[in-house]
Amino acid sequence: MSNSKQLENLVVSGLAVLGFTVLASVEVSAQTLTLDIGEPGGSTTARIIQLVAVIAVLSLAPGLLVTITSFTRIVVVLSLLRTALGTQQSPPNLVIISLALFLSSFIMAPTFEKAWKEGISPLIEERIDEMEAFERTTEPFRDFMLSQVRQKDLDLFQDIAGVKVEETGARAPLQVLVPAFMISELRRAFEIGFLIYLPFVIIDMVVASILMSMGMMMVPPIIVSLPFKLIFFVLVDGWYLIAGSLVKSFGPG
Repeated sequence: MSNSKQLENLVVSGLAVLGFTVLASVEVSAQTLTLDIGEPGGSTTARIIQLVAVIAVLSLAPGLLVTITSFTRIVVVLSLLRTALGTQQSPPNLVIISLALFLSSFIMAPTFEKAWKEGISPLIEERIDEMEAFERTTEPFRDFMLSQVRQKDLDLFQDIAGVKVEETGARAPLQVLVPAFMISELRRAFEIGFLIYLPFVIIDMVVASILMSMGMMMVPPIIVSLPFKLIFFVLVDGWYLIAGSLVKSFGPG
């Protein structure tokens, strides 16, 4: 028993010595990762600020998509349509958001292209600085929002912020224009949703009246009216009308 124990210790010791020998004989070179942020001085600070700005823009990208594009109106209308149909989770949220994204990209394509040509592309080619690129990039989106915002909503936020654009001759700042644009979009989305709701409410009322006249008051009217609303929506080519109306509601360009 003692011999086997000694043999085991000898084997373990031999393996340990062999391992240390191999590690000692192999030259291990560690790879280093360097981050070049420029020469010491002002350029270093500028590069750090640029890096922070890029990270901030990427983190705010989903919010910017909602606030300064046509996405808000489209996704609200599609959600109201689903509620009016009474289908609960059909189409699912992923489908509604995807459709809203593609419709928004179709509507905003001229704006995106103009922003790229006038702001981002010259910045990449180092023909303009960051501040000028920001102004040029936001200008097409500013024009789009001004074409859709309601003047009453814009005046409201101008009064709250104490900004008098008419007196100074300047354009509305983004902190005033963006919230005014969003509540204008919500208002238009609710207007479209009201028009969508009307025929489906009529179908619900007719079905409920028929069920009451037949003495079937325990049967939920929404269950009976759902297939009628679906076939009505299909027969009038509802998706064609909804998509076309949403795109045309933003006008040309």
